[in-house]
Amino acid sequence: MNAKTISIVSYITIIGWLIAYFKNKENSIKSDFASYHLGQGLGVFLFAALLNVLLIIVVFIAPTVGSLLNVVAISPLIFIIFGIIAANNEVKKPVPLIGKFFEGRFDF
Repeated sequence: MNAKTISIVSYITIIGWLIAYFKNKENSIKSDFASYHLGQGLGVFLFAALLNVLLIIVVFIAPTVGSLLNVVAISPLIFIIFGIIAANNEVKKPVPLIGKFFEGRFDF
């Protein structure tokens, strides 16, 4: 797999991220581009997990608010789409709102 493919696959579910991680790890020359998008993809998945836990708690406490939070619940999907677009264009651009927080946090 080349760096562009690894970068795109790193955003497609956690299974895709694992595949991209191990493909990048087995390459003799590590791609800085692929490592960057691996970090961004993992950051989006961690954010999605945390967001889901928080939404479950909020809906448990106030069930009527649950229908209003649908827009917030789809934000990880939007971040994934932005990440795939950046990877496809071969730019190291962070995902909106949360990407700067995850830059440099993971060492791949």
